[in-house]
Amino acid sequence: MKEREFWALVDEIFGRAYGRSLAQDQRLYRLDSMTVLEALQAGVEPRIVWNVLCDQMEVPDSKRWGKDHNAPPLPAA
Repeated sequence: MKEREFWALVDEIFGRAYGRSLAQDQRLYRLDSMTVLEALQAGVEPRIVWNVLCDQMEVPDSKRWGKDHNAPPLPAA
């Protein structure tokens, strides 16, 4: 997942204003309590940040990838 795809999903699932607020303020406890922005700036894969955010915000798998998106492949180990 590219970062631009991440932001497109943020906008689609949470709405632009609320999504940007979440990215700035929501602490991701599974990622050392970094915010979304801090995690992305630290180099955490956008797909991982997205999954952690969705888990924390209780977004079901059926809605997590938006209406026209498929889940991107997992990052290489």
